[in-house]
Amino acid sequence: MSNSIQAVEEGRASGLKKVVAASMAGTVVEWYEFFLYGTAATLVFGKMFFPNAHTELDGIMDAFITYAVGFVARPLGGIVFGHFGDKFGRKKLLQLSIIMVGVSTFLMGCLPGFAQVGYWAPAMLVVLRFVQGFSVGGEWGGAVLLVAEHSPNKSRGFWASWPQSGVPAGNLLATLVLLVLSSTLSSEAFLSWGWRVAFWLSAVIVLIGYYIRTKVSDAPIFEEARKVVEENAHVSYGVVEVFRRYPRGVFTAMGLRFAENVIYYLVVTFSITYLKTVVHANTTRILLLLLIAHAIHFCWVPFVGSLTDKVGRRPIYMAGAVLGATWGFFAFPMMDTNNDLVILLSIILGLMFHGLMYAGQPSIMAEMFPTRMRYSGVSLGYQVTSIVAGSLAPIIATALLSSTKTSVSVAIYLLCACAITFVSTLIMRETKGISLKDVDEADLAGTAALLKAKAGKAV
Repeated sequence: MSNSIQAVEEGRASGLKKVVAASMAGTVVEWYEFFLYGTAATLVFGKMFFPNAHTELDGIMDAFITYAVGFVARPLGGIVFGHFGDKFGRKKLLQLSIIMVGVSTFLMGCLPGFAQVGYWAPAMLVVLRFVQGFSVGGEWGGAVLLVAEHSPNKSRGFWASWPQSGVPAGNLLATLVLLVLSSTLSSEAFLSWGWRVAFWLSAVIVLIGYYIRTKVSDAPIFEEARKVVEENAHVSYGVVEVFRRYPRGVFTAMGLRFAENVIYYLVVTFSITYLKTVVHANTTRILLLLLIAHAIHFCWVPFVGSLTDKVGRRPIYMAGAVLGATWGFFAFPMMDTNNDLVILLSIILGLMFHGLMYAGQPSIMAEMFPTRMRYSGVSLGYQVTSIVAGSLAPIIATALLSSTKTSVSVAIYLLCACAITFVSTLIMRETKGISLKDVDEADLAGTAALLKAKAGKAV
């Protein structure tokens, strides 16, 4: 009897690992391409697509504005993919998202520059960036829910954090490719055609990720929830239903996301700008430091995920918000030393503070919403915030640095963002170990109570 139970448990673990691999495969691809754009915005696009800028920082800011277009598109993608993901399943929408982001990124590598076609060049870049952001907006919710809905209650924080590790893994891969290209090619060759190779390589990664995703299925809890929706006309799903029934969950998720999103793009995107324009570090050196930091971040995220299962979601997230508020005040002076080890330590600490918030997000947000509207709920909470947080973070930081000539203004900006998230941690409920089935049952009971109340009023 014990042997049969052990065999069942091993089978579940093996199946869960396949789901994690499928989710991570897509996440790595999506974020390889998303981070590739962010890095290229600093290193290439300012010169290639916006050559008429008055200063180097002005050109970078123009490139960051197109970078922000992807963030504006993300909540739209989250809404559309969330709606149809709650209706048809996580797997089908995830297969579509990976193809969309792959095609748009490959085409970016084919774009002519401003010198060839004038303003058509940045216009086409913006369109492709929108498609890229739209598909990434639908990616995250489906990827983390595919894992969260398959995971055991007691270890959901750990397993659901693995798709989050796909972000530093994708960044690691993008940084590695750019590092090899920038270190083996001359500056002229890299700016002329070398950067395009990194975008074209996405096609290979997309095919691998798509194939892996064909080998998994939606979780049984989703199939059960879909049957309930199909059999009961009064049970609905989608964005309107999420806001009607769970507004607290949506707004709490947005607040939790705010500082995490800001600090991440200050650490991995704006830091490149700071090191290039203020410290005057060369591209290869910056990318090498980021490569090491991303590798450490990749290992750190699932470790923090396991801590959320032991200690709880709230205290870990709260620690991230408090520590994150301090980063800007010591990190930029550390970068000013122009010492590689000191610069590396500043970046690593920023990513570790970020990880304290980032690792627990999938389990926290999945536990906020019932299965019938979970894709819509987590996508809204996660993606809408990116418009005012991550998309604007490099732009605001660059503008602050340009106008004040001091990094202290950037540090204060991050402090304010962390204050918003800290308040959200005080509001959020602790959900460690909660059963998603219990969440669904409570949701159905609440729906029945609302219908009964309406019927009473009608009488």
